[in-house]
Amino acid sequence: MKPLVSKDKRPVNLDLGSMKLPITAYVSITHRLSGVFLFLVSGLMVWALDTSLRSEEGFNSVASTLTMPLSKAILWLIASALSYHALSGVKHIIMDFGIGETMKGGVTGARIVIALAVILSAVWGVAIW
Repeated sequence: MKPLVSKDKRPVNLDLGSMKLPITAYVSITHRLSGVFLFLVSGLMVWALDTSLRSEEGFNSVASTLTMPLSKAILWLIASALSYHALSGVKHIIMDFGIGETMKGGVTGARIVIALAVILSAVWGVAIW
């Protein structure tokens, strides 16, 4: 029987760059990162909505700001992150119902999420520009 605690007291230094993670891990990690990003930019979006609804001048100011290329790029990034986060969240909910819980099912689901996210990002790009 193997002991539960190692007698070796040296620190373990993991080189994360050399680790080969499965696609399911990358989709899970990016789902969390997109959630953090959306949380951070939600204040900006609420501010823009509040400004645009406050007065006609505010609306015109936000509308003119959103025509600039940098604003369009930021808006595309937000829309793409929202699409990816929603797709990945739906995948997690489907897995909660017991569908695709195997490694093969998880890989298939992750590939579907990535493919749909790329398609939706392209659609957002066309719609915004």
